[in-house]
Amino acid sequence: MTYIVTESCIRCKYMDCVEVCPVDCFYEGENMLVIHPDECIDCGVCEPECPPEAILPDSDTEAEKWLELNREYSETWPNITRKGDAPADADEFKDQSGKFEKFFSAAPGNTDG
Repeated sequence: MTYIVTESCIRCKYMDCVEVCPVDCFYEGENMLVIHPDECIDCGVCEPECPPEAILPDSDTEAEKWLELNREYSETWPNITRKGDAPADADEFKDQSGKFEKFFSAAPGNTDG
């Protein structure tokens, strides 16, 4: 089993999850994060750290459609190992639905190096 990031992260990208991950399996896109499913050790410490509740175990039925997106973009986006600053308007997008269709960007994020 692994954890994955869903569309609730889009335009929020709080990054509290990155800070607690013991294996650095988060990857940063322009406006969301993803988890590399093959690197995640299923510890679950990231899930309660996510303010918009965007992280789910892959066993959750809602997670199914996000597993491949997490796999695909974790192969091309830069790895992130430290918490960065959330977007200034993150709270405005926290509870919005349909964010993937409206705002998703395949562009890589700014890595922490």
